[in-house]
Amino acid sequence: MRPGLLLLWVLAYLGLLLAVAAWTSRRADDAAFYVGSRSSPWSLVAFGMIGTSLSGVTFVSVPGAVGLTQFSYLQVVIGQVLGYAVVALVLLPQFHRRGLVSIYGYLGQRLGPAAQRTGAAIFVVSRTLGATARLYLVVRVLQDMILDAYGVPFWLSAALVLLMILLYTLQGGVRTIVYTDTLQTGAMLIGLAVCTALLLQHLGLSLPQGLAALHAAGLSRIWRTDPMAADYFGKQLVAGLFIAIAMTGLDQEMMQKSLSVRRLAGAQANLLVLGLVMVGVVALFLVLGGLLVLAAPAAGVHATGDRLFPAVVLRLLPAWVQVLFVIALVSALLPSADGALTALTASTCIDLLHLPARRHLTEAARTRIRHRVHAGYALLFMALLLGFRALDDPSMIGLILKLAAYTYGPLLGLFAFALVSRRRPRPAWVPVVVIAAPLLCWVLDAQQARLLGPWRVGLELLVLNGALTAAGLRLVSRPPAG
Repeated sequence: MRPGLLLLWVLAYLGLLLAVAAWTSRRADDAAFYVGSRSSPWSLVAFGMIGTSLSGVTFVSVPGAVGLTQFSYLQVVIGQVLGYAVVALVLLPQFHRRGLVSIYGYLGQRLGPAAQRTGAAIFVVSRTLGATARLYLVVRVLQDMILDAYGVPFWLSAALVLLMILLYTLQGGVRTIVYTDTLQTGAMLIGLAVCTALLLQHLGLSLPQGLAALHAAGLSRIWRTDPMAADYFGKQLVAGLFIAIAMTGLDQEMMQKSLSVRRLAGAQANLLVLGLVMVGVVALFLVLGGLLVLAAPAAGVHATGDRLFPAVVLRLLPAWVQVLFVIALVSALLPSADGALTALTASTCIDLLHLPARRHLTEAARTRIRHRVHAGYALLFMALLLGFRALDDPSMIGLILKLAAYTYGPLLGLFAFALVSRRRPRPAWVPVVVIAAPLLCWVLDAQQARLLGPWRVGLELLVLNGALTAAGLRLVSRPPAG
């Protein structure tokens, strides 16, 4: 299909999202923006969070990595199911009981204002880097498939996508993205199912025959049994457990959607259902990746990594499927970016600027400040997208998980310390600890061969980072009074 027609379909889809945003943002106030007025249906939240959790990285990068890592990523996802259960049964009751708008308010209540500000600042850094890495991947694919043909520069493509996201999240916030994420997740999953079915048809295989072919080609291997390797299954399961706790339970973007559900039981059901559904969805992405590897050589496709899926779609599949792929790709892009933009705005306004507590400001003044913060983060996203363009990592999922290990580790340590200890750290030392812990992890990671011999540290670096943070907080804390 010609790039112009693909572009028209994308514009029509974006117009639909703007219409949904206009409908949901009518009479939206601060409560609607931050937590959806605590009236979101849990089933919609759970379905929409599939798209947020998966993002464009899963849509493109997970299938593209199968040729190198087979199905081993499923080890991490199985660990994440356990992590979602911990979030639902341990963290959510704490947050709901306190009626929190920002989850970093819990740190403020337990450890003091310095811990709340530090936790919010860590979230700002981690979510900004992670969201822009995900956003970059999908903008790059759209650039390759459509916009390069018209000579549109990458910076302009990125700016237009960010402007679109800014327009439909600026007023409605969480109330809007609960509904737009539901629409986007549906489009992404339909695209996944259709592409998988048509690849099987192209290869002349049923689903059971396709699975057998993947097994015969050595592409469906899940478990890694070498304890020294970075992808050993024990390490991956533990890493998945703590990745889910950190990147969902300690992440304002993810938790603000659960906090928008009125009843605790509904919010818990949302996360437990999400964990189980994620296993099936990621497994289908891995099957799709294996089929792409099988189909590519005969079609003359030599792309690898993140470029494999788009290349096969353009070469092998019908024009209408190319439209569906692009719509699904955009749908995979937007939930990870719109929620991040909204959550970063919420955390900055609540935890760092304390806007709800500044009663001397009128509601109109608070709204203006919120809009400026929202637009400021969009500009920051733009600058980081240009930085990722210069880096152009061939497989973004590895980079994103590595970033998570460094940036979410201190959050893991802060919340663990707040949950299990009655001590309060000295305020001035909290930022020192949360900077020192990832620096120590970086030294260990860089010197693995010299310090650890054949042992390799993988994604469990996140757990070590959290443990070092908690230990550091213990060293700089006071015993409880009385």
